[in-house]
Amino acid sequence: MNSIKVGLLGFGTIGSGVVKVFQQNGSLLQSRLGFPLELTRIADLDITTDRGVVVDPGLLTTDAMALLDDPEIQVVIELIGGYEPARTFVLKAIANGKHVVTANKALLAKHGEEIFAAAEAAGVNVMFEAAVGGGIPVISAIRENLCANRVHSLFGILNGTCNYILTEMEEAGEDFATVLKDAQAKGYAEADPSFDVEGVDTAHKLALLCSLCFGTRVDFDSIYTEGISKVTALDIQYAADFGYKLKLLAIGKQVNGQIEARVHPTMIPKNYPLADISGVFNAVRLVGDFVGPVLLSGHGAGSEATASAVMGDVMAIAREAGTGSRLRNPPLAYPLSEIGDLSIKPMAEIASCYYLRFFVKDQPGVLGAITGILGLHDISIESMIQPHRHAAEAVPIVLMTHEATESNVRAALAEIDSQDVTQGDNLFIRVENKLD
Repeated sequence: MNSIKVGLLGFGTIGSGVVKVFQQNGSLLQSRLGFPLELTRIADLDITTDRGVVVDPGLLTTDAMALLDDPEIQVVIELIGGYEPARTFVLKAIANGKHVVTANKALLAKHGEEIFAAAEAAGVNVMFEAAVGGGIPVISAIRENLCANRVHSLFGILNGTCNYILTEMEEAGEDFATVLKDAQAKGYAEADPSFDVEGVDTAHKLALLCSLCFGTRVDFDSIYTEGISKVTALDIQYAADFGYKLKLLAIGKQVNGQIEARVHPTMIPKNYPLADISGVFNAVRLVGDFVGPVLLSGHGAGSEATASAVMGDVMAIAREAGTGSRLRNPPLAYPLSEIGDLSIKPMAEIASCYYLRFFVKDQPGVLGAITGILGLHDISIESMIQPHRHAAEAVPIVLMTHEATESNVRAALAEIDSQDVTQGDNLFIRVENKLD
């Protein structure tokens, strides 16, 4: 084979990282393939801004369709992000018989079924290692190295922005708003951070992981999603007092023919390896029936780490093309005909331990009223923290429950709120004591 020609859609942060890989490691890529990879065209609406890399102006174009219609380009890298025009461009590339590599988790979580079906019909690959976990090779691990296992569960810290914020809240004792401003100043959080801090980005990634692990279609809109904006530094301190750390966790489990797919703040024991993932790092913990627990961690975002994952996919496609192989490994680890439709367990039926935090009136009988209502809803208390009283102030009462169902917890909290014994915002956080 003479060469594999590649086109790049999107010349932003990750796109510039991809260009750096071509420029700095081109000879390494060639030696590992036995033939060269050539970046032959880059399309972006803005081709004048300095990206920190020097590019031959002849490679640049603002016409994405010219790139997609170029008969010499065999692989298209899509790094535009969002739903449109990314969906239109990816489907056009597939229709033109080109392989696609993308980092666009939102696109695949929303339109993956359509895209994967089009790719299968056209006999081309769609690969997306960079869409989940940045530079962590979790997709290839599930699709290839762990493919002999039934995956029982997965737990993921999948958003570096949230993990950085929670780590800083823990270490500095600062509140959410203060740490968020710091994260924005350092470039770890967007000007509008809602996509990250409200858990949407993590839910997109969880949808893909659940499909890969459990062989089922997952409707992104059916994933319960809750962010970290209501968590306080006080809650993180109380979690530590109970022996836990707080993480925004993506949780996927297969139990009795259903799957759990949920994203929310979660307390996990301090002595679990996942609890040690701090700052902007990401991690995924999988439990397979033969391999047991596997933990993968690393940089979950950033130009270079994500570009590494993108180029790993490009190399995989090039190797297959070099041997004449096509579609050796389906995108979701199963042929589309084998993908099932397992139902997602409603959150009301989820069973978990719970952290409950109330601010109450400093008067006799309040604690008894709260515990009495919890007992009526089959919620038993494992342990409690009641800090020193402060006259004329609302005081916190913090409880850790034994396992209870979500519906009972929500019903109990609604009844407690109706009794006029609490003041301010009460909070509950789910607790995972067994990551298996």
